[in-house]
Amino acid sequence: MRIHLPNSVFLGNINHFLNGFDPSEPDKLEITSHPKWFWVHPVVLCMIAAIGKPVRPENVRFESLARTKHYLTRMGLFDFLGIPPDMEIEQHEQAGRFVPLTQIKTSDELTEFLQELQPLLHLQPEDVEPIRYSISELVRNVLEHSASEEGAIVCAQYFPNKKMIRIGIVDTGLGIRRTISDSYAVQDDLSALRLALTPGITGTTNRPGGSEQNAGAGLFFIKTIAYVNRDPFVIYSGNAMYKLLKRTSSHIVLRANPLDDRHSKESNLPHWQGVVAGIDIGLEKTKEFTELLDLIRNFYWQSIKEKKKEKYRLRKPKFV
Repeated sequence: MRIHLPNSVFLGNINHFLNGFDPSEPDKLEITSHPKWFWVHPVVLCMIAAIGKPVRPENVRFESLARTKHYLTRMGLFDFLGIPPDMEIEQHEQAGRFVPLTQIKTSDELTEFLQELQPLLHLQPEDVEPIRYSISELVRNVLEHSASEEGAIVCAQYFPNKKMIRIGIVDTGLGIRRTISDSYAVQDDLSALRLALTPGITGTTNRPGGSEQNAGAGLFFIKTIAYVNRDPFVIYSGNAMYKLLKRTSSHIVLRANPLDDRHSKESNLPHWQGVVAGIDIGLEKTKEFTELLDLIRNFYWQSIKEKKKEKYRLRKPKFV
């Protein structure tokens, strides 16, 4: 495998980076970079960590890395791959600034990650919960349906000058097309992405609205947060990518079909075995953002009620 880090990769220009990814020879990984400096979105670090984790450390090669590779050290990439960095850097307090690369394989590890994520949101507790819930649903979906031995790889970074958090969530499991096709007939990876982004669609059932235990809402809510805030969102699985583009109208219309939103898509990218999701969340309090968080919060509490009801129903004695 080969990955090149240009001087800047953010969600808006991630297409070029993805097209340069070479997934051949999975037992080896070569990483190169722009010769002077680079900065990459956290989702790129998650991708490198996810494909590099199973590779033996002696088969991972960093070539011509720029001097700014201390960013990779601080975000924990070298530790993650089992390779000691050839440089010492001054460690900074990470709380409220970033969550380094983290592997999540259990519910307890997910809870710990969400606790580390909370200071980065810089919001009131009542506004934090809807975002935590949406992200937890994404990660939980990986744990329950991806069949990935490595679980989910996540990291996040807060940018105070923009009041924005950037998050990456990646796995190397079955991929969206494989999990969705258990319940729906899908023609290709792009069709699978469209279904996965549609509210009420879940790979566990083809019943409209999903099930009480899995309403398929995580991806839809994350995309909707980005849409309302005019922030980018990217999801990539198989050879297809869907990228939400900044809405140009001030009028907000929430659409069930993701293809009705302003977007770009590609269907001939190098194959990614699993799912890559990246999002930027602007944390400026606007009327629309607050109303959306209220909507997600209400959905969250309703889903909790339904789960409790279902649990009680299963425990209720049956008389014959």
